Amino acid sequence: MAFLDNSGDIILDAVLTDAGRKRLSRGDGTFKVTKYAFGDDEINYESYVPDHVSGSAYYDLEILQTPVLEAFTNNASSLKNKLITLTNNNLLFLPQLVLNEVGDQTKRAVSSSLGAGQFLVGINVETQATLTDITNLKFLKGANATVGVDSPFIRIDQGLKTDKLSAVNSLASELTEQQYMIQMDNRLGGVTDIVSSQTASPSFIDDDQIATYYITKGVGGFVASCLPGQVDGATTDANFVGAGKGEDDGNEVLVGPRGTKLRFGIIAGSNLQSSDYLFDTIGQGTVTDTNAVNYKAIDTTIKVIGITTGYSLDIPVRFLKKTS
Repeated sequence: MAFLDNSGDIILDAVLTDAGRKRLSRGDGTFKVTKYAFGDDEINYESYVPDHVSGSAYYDLEILQTPVLEAFTNNASSLKNKLITLTNNNLLFLPQLVLNEVGDQTKRAVSSSLGAGQFLVGINVETQATLTDITNLKFLKGANATVGVDSPFIRIDQGLKTDKLSAVNSLASELTEQQYMIQMDNRLGGVTDIVSSQTASPSFIDDDQIATYYITKGVGGFVASCLPGQVDGATTDANFVGAGKGEDDGNEVLVGPRGTKLRFGIIAGSNLQSSDYLFDTIGQGTVTDTNAVNYKAIDTTIKVIGITTGYSLDIPVRFLKKTS
């Protein structure tokens, strides 16, 4: 939905998303709105000018005059930036989600012709065997659900990106994520628990084939607490990547108080493993590795959202299938 300002009158424009209409269409009287969220996707806060020559009335004028998005039904695109309510008004910093690539098992491809800066997923045993022949290439094994803590996986840490507060202290409970939401294209695959090697079941799949998983701390091995302690050298790294181990000995990357970490593997969907149809229809064509081996590729994005803070992170992923 959206608020539309029309000649001083506030008009509320609300439409149901595709998922909402589907639930309403049941016609059994169970549909009712129990929760709602606000967002500010269209607002650029850098437009605030605290030293405007015309005075304080003009500091936020450009922001107030920014056109507001009208309501639209695509739930996959709605509310990328959700507003939250916190009881503590004395907060100086808010937690973020960051990719942790310190450990050897959590690194993306760095300088590969197959897709630098992406998490590569080998979708079958044959592809994985060929990718293993490439020196220093990091990739996820998507052929089966057997992951394990010693196999490649994706790790996301939650906490404060500042050294103004000591990392010896834990993140405030009000700001600590106990549950995460993972969204990905269900046609391409699913997410796996790196501890139990079990494949998670999606909470629901929308009409765009986007699967949503609700991952809760204490249920499986997906979510665990980050370890407290100083991270050596991270204060000089603007991106907090590659800082190395610190006194915590936990491959931590955030220099401030930390909350929880989310860890998961990716299993390729049966459609990718048994057929080339999706590679041919939505794929990026053929890519070639340094050993002159060809692969079909599909690029996608996995979105991770913290339920408590609403902070989201998009993770670039490329599925690979050896062709020759």
